[in-house]
Parts: sequence; structure tokens; C-alpha cells
Amino acid sequence: MNTVITGASKGIGKAIALKFASQGHNLALCARNVSDLNLLKKEINTQYPNIKVFIKSIDISKPNELRAFGADVISEFGEVDALINNGGVFFSGNVLEEEEGVLAAQIETNLYSAYHLSREIVPVMIRKGSGHVFNMCSIASQIAYPNGGSYTISKFALLGFSKVLREELKDKGIKVTSILPGATWSASWSGVDLPHERLMEAEDIADTVWAAYALGPSAVVEEIVIRPQLGDL
Repeated sequence: MNTVITGASKGIGKAIALKFASQGHNLALCARNVSDLNLLKKEINTQYPNIKVFIKSIDISKPNELRAFGADVISEFGEVDALINNGGVFFSGNVLEEEEGVLAAQIETNLYSAYHLSREIVPVMIRKGSGHVFNMCSIASQIAYPNGGSYTISKFALLGFSKVLREELKDKGIKVTSILPGATWSASWSGVDLPHERLMEAEDIADTVWAAYALGPSAVVEEIVIRPQLGDL
């Protein structure tokens, strides 16, 4: 079994990579920081020596780099069983006050990356007649909140993309699941002065993704909302 994960070097992406490796999946992982990717590959190879790990440093906001990554994945593995569009970026601010280009930057990374990589990988799943696409959305895909600005716009759009993909692929044996987590410990929250238990653990999100993936072929979880026990921040 082969799984592709974007934004895989830290936080939720890393937790998902370790979870799927523990279940016997070979991995194709991308992120910007090659040092972090190498450390993760070493960690996975140490814990799970039989797992094949392909890594590549790319900027997921660049369509040409995504297409090259997708082509490399297909060359390495031939078939793909799960695509997890996890990579993203967050810039806080208000729509009327944020700098020019902030919306474009977040749309390119949070939405277009999933769009372009899905167009590379999903045709391989269609030929096989099975597969699962996960799009890492957000609570911000449902609710506009103060200082969410263009990030919220990009996440609303990603949920819309996910719904469209679900409709297009449901008769082709391909599942599509939208994951909408609330505040989760990751690089975006580093340095925040909050009790550790106030945010969710990345491993909880990874366990949830795996649970949705592990369902039988006749069932699909279309959308999962996961919040901290004490609610949104």
C-alpha cells in the first residue's frame, strides 16, 4: 500500500506519516525543509525498516513542482492508495487590512496545491478502481472568525473543492474525505502561552484519518469535524 502526504515533515502531516507507516504503508512525503524530511525518513526507517520512504523538497504553491513530485511518485510506486493533501500555510489578519498578495499566497498553497496534486495522482487511482483522497480543511472551512482573514477564505474554498471531488469520484471507487480540525499542536501554534491540554494532539488527527481510511469499500466518511474538548480558541 502506498500513501502520499504533503506538508509531511511536522505536526499533523508527520503524525499521519508515522501512523500510516505503522500500518504497513510505503510513503511519498514532501515539504519545503529537506533536513526535516530526512530526519523523518530516518525515524520511519528505524521504527519500520520494511517501509519504503520517498521524500522530496518542494514548494507546494508551485504547480510545476507539484506535477514533478506527482510524476516521481508514480514512477517510484506505480500505484497510490491514499493521497493526503495536508500541506498549508496560515497568515493571520483582516481582509481589509492585510497586505496585498496574502490571499493569493494562501489560495496557492492551501487550495491550488490540493487541486494540482489531485489531478496528477487521482487518475492512477481511477485506473486501479480504488483509492482515498483526504483534504486537510479546518474549522475555518465552516466558520469565519476574528483575524482569520484570507486563511478562512482559502479553507472554505478547499472544502468546496473536496465536495466537488467527492461527487466526481463516487462512482469510480475513489473515496474523498474532508478533515476539519480545530486548534492542534503544530508549527502554527508554537510559542503560544496556553496549557498543553487546551489544544489537540496531532496524533489524534492521524488516528482519525486512519480510522476513516480503514473502513470497508462500501462506506465513506465524507466530513469529520474535530475540536478540542474545551471548544474553539
